[in-house]
Amino acid sequence: MKKRNKVLISILVILIIGFLIPQHLKMPVQGASKSDYNSKSFWFYPWGKSVTHKGVDIFAKKGTDINSSTNGLVLYAGEISMGGKFVLVLGPKWRLHYYAHLNELNTASLSFVNTNSKIGTVGTSGNAAGKSPHLHYSILTLVPYVWQLDSDRQGWKKMFYLNPIEYLEHN
Repeated sequence: MKKRNKVLISILVILIIGFLIPQHLKMPVQGASKSDYNSKSFWFYPWGKSVTHKGVDIFAKKGTDINSSTNGLVLYAGEISMGGKFVLVLGPKWRLHYYAHLNELNTASLSFVNTNSKIGTVGTSGNAAGKSPHLHYSILTLVPYVWQLDSDRQGWKKMFYLNPIEYLEHN
């Protein structure tokens, strides 16, 4: 019983520490500003194969540097069909930061990054082929925000997706 209690307390301490780490998000696309994305694009419907747009597309010249928007651990850097070349970073508050459609990957899985770390470059990989170069940036929470549920298309997913535009515009 004592060993089980120690494990549970350890897990609880780790979870609490994750929530206490401050989150200071920065614009991930070098030199980008509000004029480089549509501030109404989060949760836009209809949006291709993904049905609803669950992030923000930040447009820039192909090859523009992308830095991590936060400090964190790169859980995965690789390629998938829809997102193309992408990076997934676990950051403070147990949030996942998803960077998709990269032209180049400049980080590796299980590496630590900060806001000065170049993780890739803007591109058109995945289902962005043939479109203007951009970074698709999403923030997901591992702890559901049940109060964000609504009756929108895929509204149940809103408890897991946070609006990155709110963070970009208030920092």
